Amino acid sequence: MIHPDTELRFISNEIGYGVVATKFIPAGTITWVLDELDREFTPMELQQMAPIYQNILDTYTFRNNKGNYILCWDNGRYVNHSFNSNCLTTAYDFEIAIRDIQTGEQLTDDYGYLNIPIPFRAVDEGTRRKVVYPDDLLKYYKVWDNKIKKVFGTITKLQQPLRPILNEWLWEKIEDITSGKEEMDSILTNFYNGNVTV
Repeated sequence: MIHPDTELRFISNEIGYGVVATKFIPAGTITWVLDELDREFTPMELQQMAPIYQNILDTYTFRNNKGNYILCWDNGRYVNHSFNSNCLTTAYDFEIAIRDIQTGEQLTDDYGYLNIPIPFRAVDEGTRRKVVYPDDLLKYYKVWDNKIKKVFGTITKLQQPLRPILNEWLWEKIEDITSGKEEMDSILTNFYNGNVTV
């Protein structure tokens, strides 16, 4: 489920639609949570579908560390890629704002951690990276982990509209991590490389 203070807006002809903040979202806010309405499809289920459904899933899903395809039921499927994204996924089936997101600003992810099957050239943002590769997670997980760690400690200090979606076990784990009782798991746990999960 995507953060409630967002809406779908047309961004540009090149990008299409995107998810935009309708209110200020501070760094450390949980911006998306995998929930009970999101659908998970195995590669076999995908192969048995008609091409029209395969195309939809190819466009709007990401792959988890088991290699299954996750389809968000809401506007979460429209969050666009950025090499300088303001949101990052975690090892816990939720995403977090790694910096303040202003009203009217797009929420963005780095598709490099979404286990894409083939490389693609993204919109040029003036960054050194120009292409998203299937193994970007192996190359950049330490950088992404550090960005997440910088804001993870604020999760329990902020209003979290998506808190009811998280189960109690996970919230207790977040509290243990923010209080220093436990180490944060690496984003690398999300990696899928075909046959082996890391």
